[in-house]
Amino acid sequence: MIESLLVANRGEIARRIIRTARRLGVRAIAVHSEADADLPFVGEADEAVCVGPANPAQSYRNTEAILAAARSTGAQAIHPGYGFLSENAEFARTVEASGLIWVGPGADAISAMGDKINARNLMAAAGVPVAAGTTEPAADVAAAVAAAAEIGYPVMVKAAAGGGGMGMGVAVDEAALRTEYDKVRAFAERMFGDGSVLLERYFPRVRHVEVQILGLADGRVLALGERECSVQRRNQKLVEESPSPAVSPELRSRLLAAAVRAGEAVDYRNAGTVECLLDPATGEFFFLEMNTRLQVEHPVTELVHGIDLVEEQLRVAAGLPPTFDPDALTVRGHAIELRVNAEDPKRFLPGPGTIRTWVEPTGEGVRVDSGYAEGNTVTPFYDSLMAKLIVHGQDRTEAIARARAAVAAFDLSGPKHNLPFFAELLEDQEFLSGDYDTSIVSRLR
Repeated sequence: MIESLLVANRGEIARRIIRTARRLGVRAIAVHSEADADLPFVGEADEAVCVGPANPAQSYRNTEAILAAARSTGAQAIHPGYGFLSENAEFARTVEASGLIWVGPGADAISAMGDKINARNLMAAAGVPVAAGTTEPAADVAAAVAAAAEIGYPVMVKAAAGGGGMGMGVAVDEAALRTEYDKVRAFAERMFGDGSVLLERYFPRVRHVEVQILGLADGRVLALGERECSVQRRNQKLVEESPSPAVSPELRSRLLAAAVRAGEAVDYRNAGTVECLLDPATGEFFFLEMNTRLQVEHPVTELVHGIDLVEEQLRVAAGLPPTFDPDALTVRGHAIELRVNAEDPKRFLPGPGTIRTWVEPTGEGVRVDSGYAEGNTVTPFYDSLMAKLIVHGQDRTEAIARARAAVAAFDLSGPKHNLPFFAELLEDQEFLSGDYDTSIVSRLR
């Protein structure tokens, strides 16, 4: 097993990785910005190094500072968490070239999946279903208009280098396409340094379902079940659950087999997620993207399978077999995750501030992965995620009941927060039925 691990991230995911590292006897090293010096993950690490000011470009995305911290602390490996440098192929290559272990997939796989057009083409060649769309970037508005005429309106206009729900727009006709193309292209150039734009068929009613994969050290790729991620605002997830209430055994078999093919197509190692769109009317699913990292919502998979995905990541990186029997995976009950964000529960606009009260719910089947504690300040410099409230039950009904009780028991004041939205959602008949789609939040709001 790896002996010392530098966690190149912050907040709840850094704290969560450190927790597993320390349980395994691995020396955990945190890096942090000046703004995060007082957060729990810094104090819980065996060693901590300040890598720069609040601006992520000068701290959490500062590759030279992070590598310098790894050298000065004698770290053997680097875990990037999610976000920041986790899907930066060049950083992965630099880490390995420095003689360190990269806890993630190979740089070639990251690079292959980072370009959404290239990823679509690779998946189609591997026999993974993809929605109708462009096979090369739309060079200009005229090319986009021609492509949309072939695909058929409405179309999704997407940044080829984007991810996390950013850099996307829907066009219902040519006039809207001309506007959305310019907006997405400008956003992509500003955010990703790459203005490439792709077009895909847009499904007005669709579910977002993803599959957790794990590429083992021996070359096998496993599918660890699916997660339902259709409760979203601005194309970004708020709630995830596993198993998906929309997936039948027959559909699950096809979905997991396609995810394994996707991983095998890029010789995938370590943890990753194959994201798909599911048309509930037909049962068809289509490849959306592959996230070449650990997902925010990984705890629901952990709870239904009884495994620690961070431990499995470390084992793969060290060349060790998994802790479980790959041929005897079982699903136990139902899990739901609620992302507790520092944002108002109506418009979901950020609302940072100092935490006056922070009392986490407890009880059977309740888990909280948090990045903050009472007295900490949620700053405007980073993502608004404060904690993940995860519940597990024997079935979906019990999980929802435990989620209701946990939301009611979570005593939080100071920053704005979205717990009132979750209280509303957990009483909503559409959500309770399990027959919902990605537009459910807009109907509630």
